[in-house]
Amino acid sequence: MRDSPPLRLAVAGASGRMGRAVTRAAEGREDLHIVARFGRAAGQEATPDSLGHALRTGEVVIDFTSAQASVGLARACAERGGPALVIGSTGFTAEDEAALRRAAERIAIVRAGNFSLGVNLMMGLVRQAARALPATDYDVEVLEAHHRRKVDAPSGTALMLGEAAAEGRGVELAAASERGRDGITGPRPDGAIGFAVLRGGGIVGEHSVLFAAEDEIITLSHSARDRSLFARGALAAAAWVVGKPSGLYDMQDVLGLSG
Repeated sequence: MRDSPPLRLAVAGASGRMGRAVTRAAEGREDLHIVARFGRAAGQEATPDSLGHALRTGEVVIDFTSAQASVGLARACAERGGPALVIGSTGFTAEDEAALRRAAERIAIVRAGNFSLGVNLMMGLVRQAARALPATDYDVEVLEAHHRRKVDAPSGTALMLGEAAAEGRGVELAAASERGRDGITGPRPDGAIGFAVLRGGGIVGEHSVLFAAEDEIITLSHSARDRSLFARGALAAAAWVVGKPSGLYDMQDVLGLSG
């Protein structure tokens, strides 16, 4: 816990669903103060003045915008040597990932596909199950559902869960991932980590990981009921990252689960 003064927080994408949720979660808290709220970073729905004010006055920027905007914001923060960043955007390309790693050489960044305590605990359980259950006997399927406005698939959380399964099995997710089935696909390969995606209505977030054998199915699942869940996690990450050395962190680090 910080003694004083309050954490100076800036919120990117302040008019979006998650930006509004972060603002509501911060209201009334004495340990932090929102000093700036602006639209998408690096010139996307943000005037230079609003972005500049956020970078000058904030200790941490919370950013739930888009992959492109988050990369631009990370570059802007890195050029100044701060502030620190908490990024909840998803849909990053390999080039985007490389850009974030370069920015993290100069600033501290917490980036997570999901800021829920439950989901991060679930990742550990998925990793353990994948390590214990033979890939030749247990097929892994990651199922996720989100609202109709979500633009990337699979979700960042689904990919996190897939990565956890791949780590448990000692393989690279890119080599084991199976994301599309249509038509005559042939039998399911041994060791594949499959993904299934649903988009519709106002679904906040549903994730399940199935370990399916011939004679049993083990299911680990998580349901998000309100975006305030993610907002509270992002605020916890913001409080944690202040004063940390430059580097790319995730919610497992924030919660002390990375070890």
